[in-house]
Amino acid sequence: MTNSNLPVYGESDGTLQAVGGLSGLQTLVETFYRIMESTPEFRPLFDMHPNNIELTIDKLVSFLSGWMGGEKLFSKKYGPISLPQAHAHLVVTEKEKAMWLNCMAAALDELNYPEELKAYLLPQLEFPAERIRQVSAARHN
Repeated sequence: MTNSNLPVYGESDGTLQAVGGLSGLQTLVETFYRIMESTPEFRPLFDMHPNNIELTIDKLVSFLSGWMGGEKLFSKKYGPISLPQAHAHLVVTEKEKAMWLNCMAAALDELNYPEELKAYLLPQLEFPAERIRQVSAARHN
């Protein structure tokens, strides 16, 4: 593959292709939740999730598919989404936000994604994470 054929992060489905398409995204999200469940520093975040982790995994894969420029699977399967409202019942502080992002960084590291992808993706994920934190702060303060 020449450089001109490499996916461009943030353009069309370039980010989704960079993680390996839908199957790569599925592996990333499964790894993310496995790390969250089995790592003591991330476990409190895992415990905030519903017991049906398979549904949680599917919802995140479905959301990220569209967010990364691919098919908008979440709306097809679950209807419209407002991330802040979907998480509004939770208390999400800077601590939980950082845990989530650090857990995603650990999953990206474990799966040996390129540094360039991590340098692009993690700051992009910080935007929805921060919005969730803001709505939580407004609701729970």
